[in-house]
Amino acid sequence: MRVITQQRLGGPEVLTIVDAPEPQPLPTEVLVRVKAIGLNPLEALVRAGESPPLLGRPPFVLGWDISGVVEEGSLTYRFRPGDEVFGMPLFPRAASAYAEVVSAPALHLVRKPASLSHVEAAALPVVGLTAWQGLVDLGGVREGDRVLVHGGGGGVGHVAVQIAKALGAHVIATASGSKRTFVEGFGADEVIDYTAVDFTEAVRDIDVVLDTIGGDTVERSLDVLRPGGHLVTAVAEGDTELVATYEAAGMRFSGIAVDPDPVALRGLVELVEQGRLRVHVRETFPFERVADAHRMLDGGHLQGKLVLTV
Repeated sequence: MRVITQQRLGGPEVLTIVDAPEPQPLPTEVLVRVKAIGLNPLEALVRAGESPPLLGRPPFVLGWDISGVVEEGSLTYRFRPGDEVFGMPLFPRAASAYAEVVSAPALHLVRKPASLSHVEAAALPVVGLTAWQGLVDLGGVREGDRVLVHGGGGGVGHVAVQIAKALGAHVIATASGSKRTFVEGFGADEVIDYTAVDFTEAVRDIDVVLDTIGGDTVERSLDVLRPGGHLVTAVAEGDTELVATYEAAGMRFSGIAVDPDPVALRGLVELVEQGRLRVHVRETFPFERVADAHRMLDGGHLQGKLVLTV
């Protein structure tokens, strides 16, 4: 099989395609013939050595989001050969998903609904699980809550808007003016152009803030929460000073360390099947053009997701 690996840290040019033996599944794993691979900004940071070294030193194979077809079920009862599945196996350990074949714990995968293509399914797990765990598991969003999603036009953000709406919340999102129509199309009740308006002057009495931006956005979000409100962040979870600041103000502060959760994955599938959730794929790239895809990742400010096809 072919895999995309790197021998050193650096720019997209360090990603190379090589031949490798197929992995051998353990008793609770399945062998998946990959059809599509979702790309995430974290992978560009790991590639360049600009994030915590999740995968150690090179050589390593990036990637976690996959959709494909089960080839071998080993001893697991969950899937049979021919089943179409998708998921985010093993995160944050190496799943080596930039490959034609992946061995993954069966518990970390779910059946792909017929309404999702492999490309769409591969785009969903990391962003969908991050949004679900932030809003449902940590945020406890309920009907009637006021939810503010920072970065509503991004990968996590546009999915979070839809999940919050499905939970019955009034959803406000920050995004650049050029993404207003895009974000409104996913159901946001209000969109704040952060390039023209200070969100702290535009909203109040927020029950839950979901942050995907970081920086001073997290600290400033304290001003828009109602008493006892909750800030959930996907990018500043390790900031102990912010935790103390929020707690001193009587607010809650939580960080998301996304887990490969089959219960949440099935929740996402249910929303997809109900027509209440869709994932936007900004562009697809063939396996051989992974460096081009990573150059786009490096550019930032993407609408939705990028996907490799295999």
